[in-house]
Amino acid sequence: MLDGKIAVVTGASRGIGRAIAFRLGLERATVIVNYNGSEEKALQVVKEIEEKGGKAEAIACNVSDYEACGAFLEGVIKKYGKLDILINNAGITRDNLLMKMSEEEFDAVINTNLKGVFNCMKHVSRQMIKQRGGRIINISSVSGILGNAGQANYCAAKAGVIGMTKSFARESASRGITVNAIAPGYIQTDMTDVLSDSVKEATLNQIPMKRFGTPEDIAAAAVFLASDPAGYITGQVISVDGGMAM
Repeated sequence: MLDGKIAVVTGASRGIGRAIAFRLGLERATVIVNYNGSEEKALQVVKEIEEKGGKAEAIACNVSDYEACGAFLEGVIKKYGKLDILINNAGITRDNLLMKMSEEEFDAVINTNLKGVFNCMKHVSRQMIKQRGGRIINISSVSGILGNAGQANYCAAKAGVIGMTKSFARESASRGITVNAIAPGYIQTDMTDVLSDSVKEATLNQIPMKRFGTPEDIAAAAVFLASDPAGYITGQVISVDGGMAM
């Protein structure tokens, strides 16, 4: 489906990013597995993609660093001659009640989860406009739609991702670029594994389908948005949340 495409997935060493990178590899895209501090895990993702006959490489970059993002993405474009797919997935949490949240906790999440998306989109935009095509898929969250207590920084960042997605979708549509967001609900990852049983039960009660999603659920949506059949979809937010935000 994606044979010959060059794809960058940020935050791809684990969780949702790992699942997206792996699926893109199965669809025969060449996958750039971006990571910040988890080199061993990123190399394992590359190995798993290659074992299935795909092509991948791991490249480190802190997406909150504007200059580093530029060097990273310009290097990819120089090596491969193009960039077809950008999936902005890198994210962190620093949860706290707003009245107790420090400026450092707020800034850390905004810088990675929102500014990181801007940094990457900014540095690929010129190339995608030049090649008159490209797919940008930003991973937002149901929390950016509904809000969530104890996550003012995270919710603000993810809501901002939605706004930025729609804005750049309008700016770039005439150049053949599609820009969409995916808003995952509660997904089974190492971030949800640490939740207590009582919190998990309360969360499940908010989900009409009565189960957590999987990283593969998000990967399936991402691969679709990156594919040719999704070529007339832009500026949209696809909720993959078991009905939580409907």
